[in-house]
Amino acid sequence: EGKPRKGVTYPSTLEYSSSKSTACVNVPTGDAVRKEYRTSPAPTPDTQTATTTPTPTTTMTDPSTTMPKPTTPATTRTSVAAAAKTRPGLHRVRDIVFRGTSTSASNRNILRPSTGIQRQEPVAAFRRAAGSPAHLAMETDLWKPGLSLFDTGYSSKEELNSKPPESISQGNTNCKVDLSFLMDGSWSIGKRRFQLQKQFLSNVAQALGIGSAGPLMGIIQYGDDPSTEFNLKTYANSKDLRNAIEKISQKGGLSNVGKALSFVNKNFFLDANGNRGGAPNVVVVMVDGWPTDQVEEASRLARESGINIFFVTIEVAVESEKQNIVEPNFVDKAVCRTNGFYSINVPSWFSLQKVVQPLVKRVCDTDRLVCSKTCLNSADIGFVIDGSSSVGTSNFRTVLQFVANISKEFEISDTDTRIGAVQYTYEQRLEFSFDKYSTKQDVLSAIKRISYWSGGTSTGAAISYALEELFSKSKPNKRKIMILITDGRSYDDVRVPALAAHQNGVIAYSIGVAWAAQDELEAIATDPDKEHSFFVDEFDNLYHFVNQIIQNICTEFNSQPRN
Repeated sequence: EGKPRKGVTYPSTLEYSSSKSTACVNVPTGDAVRKEYRTSPAPTPDTQTATTTPTPTTTMTDPSTTMPKPTTPATTRTSVAAAAKTRPGLHRVRDIVFRGTSTSASNRNILRPSTGIQRQEPVAAFRRAAGSPAHLAMETDLWKPGLSLFDTGYSSKEELNSKPPESISQGNTNCKVDLSFLMDGSWSIGKRRFQLQKQFLSNVAQALGIGSAGPLMGIIQYGDDPSTEFNLKTYANSKDLRNAIEKISQKGGLSNVGKALSFVNKNFFLDANGNRGGAPNVVVVMVDGWPTDQVEEASRLARESGINIFFVTIEVAVESEKQNIVEPNFVDKAVCRTNGFYSINVPSWFSLQKVVQPLVKRVCDTDRLVCSKTCLNSADIGFVIDGSSSVGTSNFRTVLQFVANISKEFEISDTDTRIGAVQYTYEQRLEFSFDKYSTKQDVLSAIKRISYWSGGTSTGAAISYALEELFSKSKPNKRKIMILITDGRSYDDVRVPALAAHQNGVIAYSIGVAWAAQDELEAIATDPDKEHSFFVDEFDNLYHFVNQIIQNICTEFNSQPRN
């Protein structure tokens, strides 16, 4: 390996020439090179070097090259080892061809083993090829069945296939989460512990089983300011992800975790970055000691956006250091729930690897990722609509538009928010139940099709009917919300039915129009009345309360205890 071949002259510097030159043979596609390899017993890196130079001496015929000797097992092992040593450079070329990624100037010159000769990789040619019609031809030619093992630099059986290797893995389908790690890059961590952190993240990536149908993982490194190392769609298998983690360099700076959480909330979980919508969003924050800024407000906003926040704290402050902590109890103020499920404390960086499996098990337990549930995707909302004669056909259509405007702000599906509707006069009619429609478009179309009934006003009976026909069939993990719209005083009592609804966990909003009775609206509404009861003098002004009602629903949801 690495020894100069007899009869071949090696110039001190090798220049890459375009494949259009008739005096030079292009290594990936040249038939002459392929023919020469086929007659060579075991090409060495120097053989490839010789074929890339326009010097005539590279094509000199030597008996030793034209008359191959029988290959012995020892020779085969040496040859495979020689091929394996050239793989780093070949991987870079493959990445450029298949992905169109750029290579820095410092990595373009690769030192040849044992010879001290440098070969300049054909980066520019591959960059031009990537994404162009010629790109497909180059990609196909690189994997032609006629190429020998040593033409490609691969040695395993899997890599001898005529097709390119599969770069997208299905992954662990039992763990479909969109995951972001906030990596501590502050100076306090030091270089050795930063390497331990990278090894931990690499082991987590391996244990997760990254893939398009399973978990996807991105990394943000934070110091003074956060920056994305790579997002969710950058790598679709554990092998590529681990290689990328190994190349991460330390940023330095302070440990501004709060700033990093604000960054991930606003910039990371976006469709453009590979966010899949149906997968829970999870953030795992790695912290050496304690943050140098406050995390409570940034964490609250992230949780309200549906992000499940985990903290892995390493070497927490001892008693004498606690006076330096900016925000006491920062973990409990930040995590999704304070029951211990979302926080892991590791006493030493050297024992960090012990928590790989416990952490993976937790982030994959999607049933317990409760912060994925937001005010917009976790409710059964039942509209109880007054269809009495005093409303009139035109105003009834305005009421339906009001119902539709509220409904379309929610994430509607059979597993997210569900919508149902009841219309009432003296009698009651179930327009559609919670399980009738599972898409937003179907719900909005159903609302539009509701026909005006006309009749008297028995609001109390309507509440009892809605409790029986709608909310008794609500899912256990859903918040039950009733929004009642009426334009007059009820002919029956509303207090007893309203109390029964409240006792069954129904959160009631009452909206009165024109001649609606204020005392009845307050009796129907959940306490405090001022946050759940509204009144307008005309139907055309109903739209003013759409945003207010949604805001109140979300505020109430987000104020729930986090234990």
